[in-house]
Amino acid sequence: MSIASIAEQPQPVTEALAERTAGLTFDDLDPDSLAVAKQCLIDWFAVTLAGAREPLTGMLLAEAAEEGGRERATLIGGGKGTLAQAALINGAASHALDYDDVNQAMGGHPTVPVVPAVLALAEDGGLSGRDLLTAFVAGYETECRVGTLVAPSHYEKGFHATATVGSFGAAAGAARLLGLDTEGTARAMGIAATQAAGLKSQFGTMCKPLHAGKAASNGLLAAKLAARGFTSRPDMLETAQGFAATQSDEFRADRALEAARRGFFVRENLFKYHAACYLTHSTIEAMGRLRQEHGIGPDDVVAATLRVDNRHLNVCNIQEPSTGLEVKFSLRHTAAFGLAGEDTARIENYSDSNATRPDLEDLRRRITVEPSGGPGTLATAVVELTDGRKLEETVDVGVPAEDVADQGNKIDAKYRSLVEPLLGEATGPLLDDLHGLEDLADCRQLTAHLADWRA
Repeated sequence: MSIASIAEQPQPVTEALAERTAGLTFDDLDPDSLAVAKQCLIDWFAVTLAGAREPLTGMLLAEAAEEGGRERATLIGGGKGTLAQAALINGAASHALDYDDVNQAMGGHPTVPVVPAVLALAEDGGLSGRDLLTAFVAGYETECRVGTLVAPSHYEKGFHATATVGSFGAAAGAARLLGLDTEGTARAMGIAATQAAGLKSQFGTMCKPLHAGKAASNGLLAAKLAARGFTSRPDMLETAQGFAATQSDEFRADRALEAARRGFFVRENLFKYHAACYLTHSTIEAMGRLRQEHGIGPDDVVAATLRVDNRHLNVCNIQEPSTGLEVKFSLRHTAAFGLAGEDTARIENYSDSNATRPDLEDLRRRITVEPSGGPGTLATAVVELTDGRKLEETVDVGVPAEDVADQGNKIDAKYRSLVEPLLGEATGPLLDDLHGLEDLADCRQLTAHLADWRA
C-alpha cells in the first residue's frame, strides 16, 4: 500500500497491536519462546554490565548524579536513580558495545529498548519474574510488528529502528506491566510515536547507544503518562501524517498483523558472538573460516573482495577507521580481524590502537567491498593468495538457531566471559536467578546482585 492511500484506506493497526499487548499472558508463551526470552535477559545483563564501563555511560551517570532525584531503580554500575534515569542509562549502556541481539523483523536491536524500561518498573514495584517476562515479550512483539509495518524504507531513509521502532516496544512493554487496557496501550503507543527519533548517520558515535536509552525512556514515559490519562491519538501508526506516513514509504498492515513464523517474534532472535555491528558478522565468520580451513594468514593474501548487500555501504563501511568504535562499523577492518585471527568476541580488541595498527591497516587496504543483491545478513568473501589460488566462502548469520538449548549454552558462556571479571562471586547467583526467572517472586532480587558493584 502506498503512503498516498493510507488516509483513504485506514487500517486499525495501532488498536490491533495494543489489543495484542494488553491481552498477552505468561501462559501464552510456548516453552521455546520462553527459553529464548530468558536468554535475551541473560544476554542483556551481560552486555549492559560490560557496557557500563564505557566512557559514554560514565558521562550519563555523571549527568544523573548532578541532576539528582528520587532513588527508585538501579543504574547498573552507578547506584540508584529515578525510573527515567535508569531507563536512559541502562539502555545506553546495553548498546554501548554493539554486542546486543538483533531481529530482522524489527530491523534493529530488540532487547535494549524494552528491558531497561520494564526492569525499572518491575524493580520499583517489586513485581515478579513472570510479570517481567510477559511485559518483555509484549514489547518485543510490538516493536517487531511495527518494524515490519514500515520496512524497508524506514531504515533506508536513515532512521535507526532501535531508536524509533524501539520506542513503541518500550511503551508496549511498560504498558503491559502497568496493566493498561487496549485503549490505554494505544494512547501509550501514540505518546511514544511523537517522541520516536534516531538517525543512522550517528553510527560510530556515542549517539547510537544513546538511541537505545532514549527509546527506553521514551516508552517508559509514554506508558506512565497514559496511565495518568494523558491524551494522544489512538491511531498514530496509520493516521495521515502519523508515524508510517512521515517516516516510511511503506504501510504493510498485513505484515504487521500476521502470525509470526514460530509463534512469537522473540523466537526469531539473533544473538551476537562478535562485538561489532551485526552486518559485519557474516564477513567476520567468512574470513575466519577461510583462515582456519585453509591455514592462511595476512602474508598469504594479495587481495580480498567482500560482496555484501547494498545497505551495508551506508551502515558499516567506514573505510579508514581511526577509533575502536569506528572499527565496529568497518567491514574492511573487521574482515582484517578475521583474516588475522584476532578475537572478535573480545571487547578490548576494538581499541583505538588496533584501529591504527600498521599491520591491520595494511591488510584492510588490500580488501575491497562490493555491493550485491543481498540478503542483508549474507556476505561472500573472495581471497586471492600469493600462490595463485582464489578461495571463496559465503556465510549468512541471519538464520535463527534451531537448537534452543545449544543456543542457551552459548549465551551462558558469553555471559560468564563478560560478567565474571566484573561481578566475581555474584556472577553465578545472578545467572541462576535469570534461569529461574519465571519462579522469581520479586525482581528486586535480580538487581540486588548488582547493589555493591560500580563501573
